Amino acid sequence: VILICPSAIADAKMRMFNLDGSEGKMCGNGIRCVAKYLHDSGRVPKREMRIETLSGIKLLTLTTKNSLTEKITVDMGRAELEPSKIPVNLPGNGPIVDCSVAIKTDLLKRGETEYRVTCVSMGNPHCVTFCNDVAGLDLKTLGPEFENNLALFPESVNTEFIEVVDPNTLKMRVWERGSGETMACGTGACASVVAAVLNGFCKKGEDITVILNGGELVVNYTDERVLMTGGAEKVFEGVVEI
Repeated sequence: VILICPSAIADAKMRMFNLDGSEGKMCGNGIRCVAKYLHDSGRVPKREMRIETLSGIKLLTLTTKNSLTEKITVDMGRAELEPSKIPVNLPGNGPIVDCSVAIKTDLLKRGETEYRVTCVSMGNPHCVTFCNDVAGLDLKTLGPEFENNLALFPESVNTEFIEVVDPNTLKMRVWERGSGETMACGTGACASVVAAVLNGFCKKGEDITVILNGGELVVNYTDERVLMTGGAEKVFEGVVEI
């Protein structure tokens, strides 16, 4: 659920709530929907917007067709790689890239499993791991192992499982903290591209297509910022009685 609220410092303020009722700091796909709604309804008739979120003000550029929003590019800001700011409890101040971690699974009595992870914050914490076949993963088992490991991820974590198709294309499935597996995750796609660059699979400054179950996003990562571009479509409208 996303609420669009007044803002004293931007064109609008976005509040996002997960399936379990917890409030998220940022939602890359959600903020594009917010921008389309604000523009197409005439509330903020701009092609460049500033939206306030719990992870700061995000800048958005809209591409329109027949006066309606077709695509939105979001300046997601810089990727945060310092472990204490993600946060992730691993030693050192340098980036966590291709690091081996043991994920405990006491609930399932399976002991520990080793994973190679890269950790990134895009306003919310992400743990990225690469594999050969994302379609065959049992995310209902794997996802909670990461999400509930509070010793390693004190604020829980969003986990992306990535299959590298080629230097400019990634396939991704995601387990979001508080929501489970979702069809797409904008911040997760950004974190995955950052991780792919840091691991040498992709090049910095190039457009990388991320294929998700819900569609495709294009992400461009540089030292200064991460740009995410994707569409947004109006599906229906109605009234909710609270």
